[in-house]
Amino acid sequence: MTLNPQFVTDKKGKKTAVQLSLKEYEYLIQELELKEDIAVYEKVKADYKDKGEADWEVVKNKLDKKHRIKI
Repeated sequence: MTLNPQFVTDKKGKKTAVQLSLKEYEYLIQELELKEDIAVYEKVKADYKDKGEADWEVVKNKLDKKHRIKI
């Protein structure tokens, strides 16, 4: 998606805020949440790497409780 931000400026021309369409805003939030989910997955994966294979239910419960990710 191509973003088309509009900048709000003060009297001196300094940018003070950004305005996005609702669609653009929702897209950015979705992308941030996806990146956060991937980071959590990578952390859990790394935590269990040295311990051998992890029981899926243990990993799932840890994600559910700690990061509120429903799998």
